[in-house]
Amino acid sequence: MSDLDLNENKANSIDLSDREADAKWYVIHTYSGYENKVKATIEKMIVNRGTADGIFKVEVPTEEYVEKKDGAKKIKSRKIFPSYVLVKMIINDKSWYLVRNTRGVTGFVGPQSKPVPLTEKELYNLGVHTKSIIDDTKKDVNYKHGDHLAVTDGPFKGFEAIVDSVNEDSGTIKCSVNMFGRDTLVEFEYYQVSPITK
Repeated sequence: MSDLDLNENKANSIDLSDREADAKWYVIHTYSGYENKVKATIEKMIVNRGTADGIFKVEVPTEEYVEKKDGAKKIKSRKIFPSYVLVKMIINDKSWYLVRNTRGVTGFVGPQSKPVPLTEKELYNLGVHTKSIIDDTKKDVNYKHGDHLAVTDGPFKGFEAIVDSVNEDSGTIKCSVNMFGRDTLVEFEYYQVSPITK
C-alpha cells in the first residue's frame, strides 16, 4: 500500500469521525412490537453499508428492574418508550429515505413528521446515557384519573404527568406525558411519581 493510499484512508477515517460528531439523535415511531426488529435492520444496514449514508447508531431505550415473585427477585428488562426507536444520524435525503423505509417504521417524530433532533435533556430522560436498576415496590396510593404528578425517578424524571389509570394489582400508574410535542401514555411504578403540591 502506498503512502498516498495510507493518507487517503486516514483522511476518510477522520471525515467519518467528524461526521459522527455532527450527527444528532432523532426519534422514529414504529409499529408496536417492531422496535427490536427495526433496530436490528438499521444495525445491519450500518454494518453492510458503513456510515457513508450518515447513519451511525440506533437504540431502543430500556431499563432493568427487579421483579419480586413468590419471594424471589429476578432482574428483567423493559422498554422505556414502547413503539419508539432512537437513531443517531445526519439528516439528508438518503439517510431519511433509508430509515423512513425500514420495515416497521411509521415515520419520524416531529411536527408534520419532519425530523427534529433530541435535546441533551431529552436524551438523558430517555436513558441513552444511563441505564438504571430499580427495585419495584408497592405502596398505598390514592391517585385518581386527572391528578397531576411529578415524575421523580427514571428516564422521565423532571416531567409532569397526568394520571390516566391506576392498576393496584401491578402497582403501576398509566399517565399522559407531553413528549416531542404530543401526549403519550407512559406506565410508571408508584415510587417514580409524587403528587404536585399547589
